[in-house]
Amino acid sequence: MGQWQLEFESVDYTYPGSDRPALQALTLRLPTSKRSALIGQNGCGKTTLFQLANGLYRPQRGKIYYQGVPVRYDGRSLMQLRQAVGLVFQNPEQQVVAATVEQDISYGLCNLGLPEPLIAERVEQILIQFNLLDLATTPVQHLSLGQKKRVSLADVMVLQPQLLLLDEPTAYLDHGHTRQFMALLQSIHAAGTTILLATHDLDLVYRWADWVFVMDQGRLVLEGTPQTVFAQQSQLTELRLEVPLVAEVLSTLKQFQSPNPADGQVSIQQLRERIVNTFF
Repeated sequence: MGQWQLEFESVDYTYPGSDRPALQALTLRLPTSKRSALIGQNGCGKTTLFQLANGLYRPQRGKIYYQGVPVRYDGRSLMQLRQAVGLVFQNPEQQVVAATVEQDISYGLCNLGLPEPLIAERVEQILIQFNLLDLATTPVQHLSLGQKKRVSLADVMVLQPQLLLLDEPTAYLDHGHTRQFMALLQSIHAAGTTILLATHDLDLVYRWADWVFVMDQGRLVLEGTPQTVFAQQSQLTELRLEVPLVAEVLSTLKQFQSPNPADGQVSIQQLRERIVNTFF
């Protein structure tokens, strides 16, 4: 497998009836086997990028490559692409379509025409992996938001994609459900799946991502490790993006750190007082 899982090369896309490009001359290379995050203000092009990556849209200019091969738009090629590139929408109502959890997870496999014993085996594996076995026969309308988000992720992962795209997966989830969802993503990544996650939760990005892309007005304007990206505070401010709290704290700690080891160290109490006074 190559260095790049997915590549956008000078890609333009404008929605019908709009005079403002959603993506303009976008060049972006997604590293294979990494946990990457995509951030930016609403309307910067994150969702459009995902829908182009999954073959739901076709670029008006430029090229998209998956594992080094140009994406093709005939029916057979798109079916293969959507097996390899799984997309989880922000709103699970867009993804959960069947009557029960078990039926919903089997939906994509049935569309592929797989043998029934294989479908049953893979659905059971996913139900166990995602802790949904007790909900298998539950009507989807009776699920909580957190459960629906888990089911929509299971719907995609049952197809065994190599690349997983998630649009605001933790939006509207409480802290407990967010931790559970991120634990699932960690297990998925550990099993070999490349992940690209779009989110406004910059603290989550800082502690989770290996690589960060920053978009603005349909363009890629900054990329790098979380430490590198969030060190660019002036540029992020211009983009109306905040800096994660942990990055601010670490920056403040560096200011308090003495360059001369012979100097006295700041006491824990003094350090606590300075941090509290600075941030709270």
